[in-house]
Amino acid sequence: MSNRMKPLVFLIILACIFWLEMFVLKTFNFWLEMTIAASLLAGLGVYFNHRNGEAINYRLYFFEPKYILTGIVSAALLYLVFYTGDIISKVILPFADRQVVGVYNNKSLLDPWVIGLLLLFIIGPAEEVFWRGFVQDTLAEKFGDNKGWIIASLIYGAVHIVALNFMLLMAALICGLFWGWMFKKYRSVWPGIISHALWDLTIFILLPVR
Repeated sequence: MSNRMKPLVFLIILACIFWLEMFVLKTFNFWLEMTIAASLLAGLGVYFNHRNGEAINYRLYFFEPKYILTGIVSAALLYLVFYTGDIISKVILPFADRQVVGVYNNKSLLDPWVIGLLLLFIIGPAEEVFWRGFVQDTLAEKFGDNKGWIIASLIYGAVHIVALNFMLLMAALICGLFWGWMFKKYRSVWPGIISHALWDLTIFILLPVR
């Protein structure tokens, strides 16, 4: 194993435990749990990247102004994909509406605008730092860019299996592939951070499909 592979295995197991707590055990407020989990995983990801060379963090967090437009456009595109997919899924999948409503039920657990702020400034960015900046980058280093992208996207989707919600699983898989491709293309977490944060805010608060 490379220097980052052992921490990778540990952090993926930790992520599975967090997701089990959030989606199954539910002993605490979902949004606060998600904020804590995403922040802790992101922080540990940055730490283990730093331990393996400052150059890794410099490369991952390199910013260019064009990433702002890239993030905005990609968030809008992904929203349109989900908006269209929601319409189609309601027609061909009899359980789709119930499962999507189940995801949105979490909005009742906290003030919607507090949720929006958490998604925009903490949860969305932290997920990109961890899942793309640490998980995908580590797997790409080990297996190559394309395999790393696919494996990381599958893992990102797989941790959502515990929710027993097919629509959530497919949403996570699509998002993982989408933002993973962006990370593979730009080799920086910034386009994904902007895209993820804006998409989260739009799909959950500004223009929810339910």
